[in-house]
Amino acid sequence: MPSDFAYSSLRRLASAPGARHLIQRVRGEQDEIRLAIGRLESHLLDLRRPQRLQDAEFKVFSQFGEDGIIQHLVRAVDPAETTFVEIGTGDYRESNTRFLLQNDNWRGVVIDGGEDHVRFVLGSGLSWRYDVEPVSAFVTRENVNQLIGDAGLNGRIGLLSVDVDGIDYWLWNAIDVVDPAIVVAEYNALLGPEAAITVPYDPAFVNSEAHFSQLYFGASLGALVHLGSQRGYRFVGCASNGANAFFVREDVAGDLPAQTAASGYRESRFLTGRNPDGTLSRNRSVAERLALIGDLPVIDVTTGTETTVATAVGARGRA
Repeated sequence: MPSDFAYSSLRRLASAPGARHLIQRVRGEQDEIRLAIGRLESHLLDLRRPQRLQDAEFKVFSQFGEDGIIQHLVRAVDPAETTFVEIGTGDYRESNTRFLLQNDNWRGVVIDGGEDHVRFVLGSGLSWRYDVEPVSAFVTRENVNQLIGDAGLNGRIGLLSVDVDGIDYWLWNAIDVVDPAIVVAEYNALLGPEAAITVPYDPAFVNSEAHFSQLYFGASLGALVHLGSQRGYRFVGCASNGANAFFVREDVAGDLPAQTAASGYRESRFLTGRNPDGTLSRNRSVAERLALIGDLPVIDVTTGTETTVATAVGARGRA
C-alpha cells in the first residue's frame, strides 16, 4: 500500500498549479486507450460467437463486463433506434451506455440526482463530440416519464439502463414514455433467485439512509424477471459479477435463449456492505448479511403484499 508520505506527495501534486488540467489530460489519454482496446474486443465478438452472456463480457467504461454483453445483445437484436436512457450514472466515467455512445455513436439521455455527470459530460468533450444530454434530477416514478420526454426521447429506443440502488423495480414499472428493445436493470443478488420482492416504494428512498449496512435496496432478480415478463420482455441472463440483469423485448429477441430467475441468477462476490460506523464491511457470510436486514419490509410483487426480508428469503448462504 502507498505510504503516508506517498499520499501526502500525491495531495501536494494534485493541488499544484496546473495539476487539474494535467490530470484531465492524462485521464483523457487513458480513456482513448481504453476505447481503442474496447473496439478490438468488440470486433473479436464476431469471431467468438458467444453462446452465453458471460462469454461476451468485457469492460471499457462499465463497472464490470456489461459493455461486452451490451455489444453482444445489440448485435443480436440490431435495434433500429440507436438511442438510450440511463438512470443512475454517478459521474458517468463508469456507466452502461458510455461505450455505446463513443464506440457506436448512439445518442441518449443520462439522469442522476447529482451534478457530477453534468460536469463530466460538459468538461470532457463528450458534450460536443457526441449527442448525450445530462440531466440532474432525483428520479421518482412520478417524474421519470417527464424527465425522459423533456429530454427529447419517446417511443421506441434501443436501450434502457436503470441502476439507482433503491426503487429500480418501481421506476422500470412506471416508465411508459419509451419502449426499449433492451433493458439493463440492477438486482440485489443478496436476496437470492427464488423470492420476487422489492423494497416498498418511497420516492425519497436512499439506501445509505434506509439501513446502515447499505444492503437493503432494490429488487430481487425474481421480481425483475416477473416484471419483465409482464411487460413483454425475455430475461436472457445476468452478468457474471451478479449486479445487472438483461432483458430483450420479445418481438426482437429472436433466437436469444430465455432464462428463468433460477437458471440466470449469478451470485455477487463483491463487498459493498457497511459497518455501523460507515466503514466498509468485510463480512462475506450471506446468512449474516441477510440477518442484518431480515426484519425490514419488502413487497412480494406477485401478490402485492408486504412481508419481511427474512420471511421472503429465509436462511440462505454459508455461515
